[in-house]
Amino acid sequence: MAEEQRIGKVIPIELEDEMRRSYIDYAMSVIVDRALPDVRDGLKPVQRRILYVMNELNLRPDRPHKKSAAVVGEVMGKYHPHGDAPIYEAMVRMAQDFSYRYPLVDGHGNYGSVDGDPPAAMRYTEARLSAIAMEMLRDIDKQTVDFVPNYDGTQQQPVVLPARIPNLLINGASGIAVGMATNVPPHNLGEIVDALVLLIDRPDASDEELLAVVKGPDFPTGGIIMGVQGIRDAYLTGRGHIRVRARLSTEPMGGGRVRIVVTELPYMVNKATLIAKIADLVRERRIEGITEVRDESDREGLRIAIELRRDAQPQVIINRLLKHTQLEDTYGVIMLALVDGTPQVLTLRQALRHYLDFQVEVVTRRTRFDLERARERLHIVEGLRIALDHIDAIIELIRSSPDEATARRGLMERFGLTERQATAILEMQLRRLTGLEREKLDREHAELTQTIARLTAILGDVGEVYRIIKEELLEIRQRFADPRRTEIQEEASEVSEDDLVALEDVVITLTHNGYIKRQPTSTYRSQRRGGRGISAMATRDEDFVEHLFIATTHTRVLLFTDMGRMYHLKGREIPEASRGARGTSIYNLLPMSAAESVAAAIAVTSFDDGRYLFMATRNGIVKKTPLSEFATNRQGIIACHLDADDRLVGVRLTEGEHEILLVTRDGQAVRFAEEDVRPMGRASRGVIGIRLEPGDRVVAMDAARQGADVLIVTEQGYGKRTPVEEYRLTRRGGKGVRAIGHSDRNGPVVGMRVVEEDDEVMVISVRGIMIRLGVSGVSRQGRTARGVVLMRLDEGDAVAALAQIAAARNGDEEPN
Repeated sequence: MAEEQRIGKVIPIELEDEMRRSYIDYAMSVIVDRALPDVRDGLKPVQRRILYVMNELNLRPDRPHKKSAAVVGEVMGKYHPHGDAPIYEAMVRMAQDFSYRYPLVDGHGNYGSVDGDPPAAMRYTEARLSAIAMEMLRDIDKQTVDFVPNYDGTQQQPVVLPARIPNLLINGASGIAVGMATNVPPHNLGEIVDALVLLIDRPDASDEELLAVVKGPDFPTGGIIMGVQGIRDAYLTGRGHIRVRARLSTEPMGGGRVRIVVTELPYMVNKATLIAKIADLVRERRIEGITEVRDESDREGLRIAIELRRDAQPQVIINRLLKHTQLEDTYGVIMLALVDGTPQVLTLRQALRHYLDFQVEVVTRRTRFDLERARERLHIVEGLRIALDHIDAIIELIRSSPDEATARRGLMERFGLTERQATAILEMQLRRLTGLEREKLDREHAELTQTIARLTAILGDVGEVYRIIKEELLEIRQRFADPRRTEIQEEASEVSEDDLVALEDVVITLTHNGYIKRQPTSTYRSQRRGGRGISAMATRDEDFVEHLFIATTHTRVLLFTDMGRMYHLKGREIPEASRGARGTSIYNLLPMSAAESVAAAIAVTSFDDGRYLFMATRNGIVKKTPLSEFATNRQGIIACHLDADDRLVGVRLTEGEHEILLVTRDGQAVRFAEEDVRPMGRASRGVIGIRLEPGDRVVAMDAARQGADVLIVTEQGYGKRTPVEEYRLTRRGGKGVRAIGHSDRNGPVVGMRVVEEDDEVMVISVRGIMIRLGVSGVSRQGRTARGVVLMRLDEGDAVAALAQIAAARNGDEEPN
């Protein structure tokens, strides 16, 4: 507006200007006077006023408790006119041992619980200062801090408390202001004092040295901090995210069952809410295996018992609880505090440095106060000594004076005394005229002289000030420091998707039309040779089971298609289904084309260097490629370049020093050293492994082992095992030797595996009938023998696949 005009009592103003001014006033009031702590004493104004009032009411640790309502009323009436509820809430929090690492209020009565129960009304509870709170107020009567008028100018209140303990760091702080928030975690007093002493002794100490002393936050509720990176970020930048995990353990119960026991929770986690959340997860079947959740907490401490079913795996349940509940929580650190009235995000070094600078000021002002009092007392003592030297004359002068003022002037004029000295002499008691009092005065004079010299020296040497601060900090450490409650694990163990699924061996079946499923291997009991078997899955008339392999729920299954491409799935990603179910279409799980079918599978736990994937094709071509080339999240990558009429039939995981055995449909076999094939890239074609007769093709490939047997199974359910040594070692590229006697009775070869005596195998038919056999029950015969019946087949049925269950082998499985 061009000019401000008055119209009666109405003052025209710009709405924008008024909104801006009012909002800034409100924001600054919240930031400075309500929500943020001061870096010096770590207190918000309401907390500071509560402690000051309790000190004024003489509610010390050695005095009886007093009604909380009396404290709240005194605070509200004199210093904090913002309502009794926020005052009482602030006082309650300072008394809760699960909120404050070192409580500043000693509460008597119901002050709430970790379950989130509210405290009793203030008229029922009582309070007094805790022992450590007295260190916050120590020397406040020695002009160590400034005082300002209260809200109505009738009282004086401290701007900040002397805070002889580093309260901001040991108890932390939290608050939400306008456009900013603070969240300073609590710490261990001993560690913070050690860091302050380190900075006093060596102001140039590195950040790494500070971090070696201050290990990390120390929460009153304990817990475990997972990883140190969040701590480093918080201490070096003022911001960080710290993952805190509950302390869990397992205990045996009767009947082979176990229970999970929680004894410590992450900071500020509500126990009752946590238990309700676990119950909801169980009820919604998002976590299975829990039979009961019970709160067994008592005066001895926190305890939550989670009882499990007999078949449940405790670690899997724990991982799921960590994933879906606040048994693992993130504490976001924002080390924001007021520095000279301005909000600042502080590093650990800055927070420690500001506290030390404040303590230098406190000790300096206290020393100056003590020095002034010592000088005043010395001045009086010197006057009293003069009086004792001239006691008769002084008595005569006083007796002859008509009034006190005349006597005072006479003393000052005749003996050269000051007004204060003269007043002290006039007030002196007759008992002080004894010789003993003279000795006391002489002794006090000497002591005061020494005190003044000492205090003057302190004020003239900042190093002496730091020595006093160090000495007092170490004294506080000795009195109040306690062991760390929160454990810190150097490495952060993430809860992965694998951790949420129980580790178990599974049978994975895949039909010709691409239906896949997984089942526990325990579904199929071991049978004797010649058994009928049990159904592995239901198939349609035009479909049949084509592949079967063994994996675990955690390993990665590499699926190689007949067209030479590689796809991958985690075992847990393959849907579990019942024995008779058909399964899920592989094309719904992987981006495979309808023209591809799975030829082989490898289950691996890691892609370490030094291992290879050895591949064989239907036309007798072989190659080996480093396993590390398949460590990718991409799907459908080229695993082997194939000729137009060729297809991939087998893949094995090797160490590069194995012997390879190829077997054809017509019963020919070749055994050669893996070193005969040099390592090649994924896109290479390979070299000749076996020369085939017209119409023949390779049906199986495996790694030969000395002392093992070659198990061969034919289409009509016949099989045998033959020592590997009967297959002579040749160069690759030969036509091989006879592996089994081929006839219409036993049919062409369907599968081959190199096995040990204690291995088990699974044989599955085209119609989905499966039988589990112990290798020891299969006859050992020569190469040219035709074998014995392993599986009796119904008319029109035939063996489709063979898979091996290795007995107690280490390392990666190599299913086919």
